[in-house]
Amino acid sequence: MKTGLTLFALISLIISGCQPQKSSIKPGEVWEDDNGLFINAHGGGVLYHDGTYYLYGEMKEGETYLPECNKSWGGTRVDVTGVSCYSSNDLFNWKYEGVVLPAVEDDPSHDLYKGNVLERPKVIYNAKTNKFVMWMHVDSKDYSKAAAGVAVSNFPTGPFEYIESFRPNAGVWPVNAAEADTTEGILARDFEGGQMARDMTIFVDDDEKAYQFYSSENNATMHISELTDDYLRPTGKYKRVFPGRKMEAPAVFKKEGRYYFIASGCTAWEPNPARSAVAESIWGPWEELGNPCIGEGAEKTFTSQSTYVLPVQGKSDAFIFMADRWNKDDLPDSRYIWLPIKFDESGKIVLEWHDEWDLSVFDK
Repeated sequence: MKTGLTLFALISLIISGCQPQKSSIKPGEVWEDDNGLFINAHGGGVLYHDGTYYLYGEMKEGETYLPECNKSWGGTRVDVTGVSCYSSNDLFNWKYEGVVLPAVEDDPSHDLYKGNVLERPKVIYNAKTNKFVMWMHVDSKDYSKAAAGVAVSNFPTGPFEYIESFRPNAGVWPVNAAEADTTEGILARDFEGGQMARDMTIFVDDDEKAYQFYSSENNATMHISELTDDYLRPTGKYKRVFPGRKMEAPAVFKKEGRYYFIASGCTAWEPNPARSAVAESIWGPWEELGNPCIGEGAEKTFTSQSTYVLPVQGKSDAFIFMADRWNKDDLPDSRYIWLPIKFDESGKIVLEWHDEWDLSVFDK
């Protein structure tokens, strides 16, 4: 009798059936999926949809190398493989759903060509269009393109159709542009072609309005850009925040009507002290709160860099700090740091190391 399953699929089913169920998170350890394989979703984010969590991230496979154009700052890399997806009902056990946006192997002119850069994919759901929208940082090997890429799908597990890349807000000044900004500097230089967009995240507010946070102006200043109702383009309303602070790896969440922000400094693959901030409005003003990490390893964010903050469903004011522990010499072996977010009496974010933890930590 024909089963319709390949030998590989049969082996995967057998292996997955033998995998012990996990009930905790162990930051920095090797995390395995339902097939017993290393979860490969770096610089990622999580979408919760219809009772399931979907983790999306950069597939990192193959040899780590240092291009000549990146030697001045140690920008090691692997060729682009694509964006992976994993699903889970409990945040501990993850099913591999495949590569939902693959690299392009044979067209060097394509944004997703394997020799280019694809980083920090984030997926959000648009209830008006019933589409799943993926935003990502796409770049040339030397990071001079500095653009945002967009893809869409009818399903959370893809496949995603790549639409385009662009530098946001071409021909538009930010709402808080000073007169000097419009005549000199990087903002003025990039006015016609659009502003640089590197490390980024997407945040959807309670009113379903979506916003892109991205490192701009040669990574010196963060921009917040409002998205159109279909989440596919910027509206042209945007603001410069944290000017000159050189932040990247932004992560944004909302608690009790206040907006919180976590990011890192710009030190390439090397870890540095995390940054945090709070605001009463998405547009600010943003008040910096300092490094949220405490205890041993705090000055290097426990040897990691932020990528996303995940709200835990079914628990009030429960959030998980997601970060990458980059291994610059062997990028596929980079690990994941997930830690519970706590708050002190003044409302500041607190991140403390846990060798192992589960969701009961939010009940204490």
